[in-house]
Order: sequence, then structure tokens, then C-alpha cells
Amino acid sequence: MTSEERAGAPGEGAVGTPSGALSTEERVLAALDAVIDPELDEPITTLRFVSSVAASPDGDVDVALRLPTPQCAPNFAFLMAADARDAVRRLPGVRRVTVTLEDHYTGDEINGALARGQGFTGAFPGETADDDLTGLRELFSRKALTARQANLCRSLLSTGATAEQVVAMTVAELPDGPEARRCVALRAQLGIDARPRAPAFVLPDGEPLSAAALPRWLRMASLIATSLETNGGICRDLLAVRHGLEQGHRRSDGA
Repeated sequence: MTSEERAGAPGEGAVGTPSGALSTEERVLAALDAVIDPELDEPITTLRFVSSVAASPDGDVDVALRLPTPQCAPNFAFLMAADARDAVRRLPGVRRVTVTLEDHYTGDEINGALARGQGFTGAFPGETADDDLTGLRELFSRKALTARQANLCRSLLSTGATAEQVVAMTVAELPDGPEARRCVALRAQLGIDARPRAPAFVLPDGEPLSAAALPRWLRMASLIATSLETNGGICRDLLAVRHGLEQGHRRSDGA
């Protein structure tokens, strides 16, 4: 089953699954919704990176991932594949998980390390001492937070809010929606205060944004947001051409 097939899946799932209950494949795809492309800050399911999901009655799960080009950066490819493996492993009833990266120039190294339960250095010995690629995750999480804050800020300013009003807002006062929810999740992930009374807009180090600094920060942050959107569009188009998929699929509101 692919993420496209899930949208039209009937109520009857795997053998023995009652109508209305989720099959194992559907539960796996739901778990993969939480796996994020670190560079684009979007779920791999929304990006259509999940090529297929198959599950046996005994709880063995096979997940195949496809990327826009065979030359996608190995560190990003490994992160998504490893995160997919870990997300599926946490599901009740799953016994064994095999994640395979298809048609990638370092696919053999990445797939071998995943099969052995190793981290990035298991695939690429000597490349880095950061086996979990924690530094890379943090770098792109801060970029994603900046970009999503920029989207929120521009939206607020477009409705007539002043710079002083924007920087005085708290997390609880942000308009409810996917951008605000993702900001809160990113802040929690980065160790930045995300409690309701915390400042809504912060710098990458977590310090509150001032009204005087807002125009310059917004210019920089908007460039990052535009870059993420552009790169996401390019990746979708490359994937569609490479795999013969329908083009024009764009980011969902739940990203």
C-alpha cells in the first residue's frame, strides 16, 4: 500500500480486520506521517516518498522509500529511512521492520546499516562522530522554525497588526492552525520554551524578538521560508517525473 492508495482504501483492511478498523498497512502509513524530511520540514507521506508498505499477518513490515533523485544527500536520506524504521517499530503488534531505500547511489550502505540496526556511522564509517546526526537535525529544525514563524508573522501583519502587537503575543495567542502547531512542536524539540505564556516569536537561540528587530528578521526569515517552499516544489516535480506520478501535488494543510 502507498500513501496514494490509503486515501481511497475501503473499510475492510488486512485479513481478519473488521470493517472500520485500520489495517496494519494503514497504521504504518499513519506512523510515517510523523517522519519529516529535515530539509523541507514536511512529512515523507505528504511528499510521496513512501513507495510501498506491506505487512504480514505475523507483524513483519516492509517499507520502501523513494527520493526525488538518486543523488539526494546521504545524510538526509539516512535520517528519513532511520526515522521511518523507528516510527514503525513503536507500533503495537509489529515484530520486524525492514526499510529499503530504493534506487539511491548510497542505497546499499544505508540499507545495510538499517538492517544491522546501526546509525549513520555504520553506513559511512569515519564520516562523522555524530552517529545520530543530532547537529544536522537541530540546524534544520531551527531553519524550519524560523520559516514557519515568518509565515505566521506575515499573516498577522497583513491583517493590520503592528510590529509591537506581534512581538507582544504569546504562544497561546497565536491563531490556531498547522503553522502554529508545528512551531510549538519545533520549539519543544529544540528545547525552546513553548508554554502558553512564552513569547510567540523568538530568535533561533530562543530569545524573544523585539519590534525594532522585526523588519530585518522578517526579511531574512522570509527568504528561508521561500527557499523551503521552492525546494519542496522542485522535489515534488522531480519525483513526479522520475516515477511517472501525477504532477501538481502540493503541500497539505496538515504538514
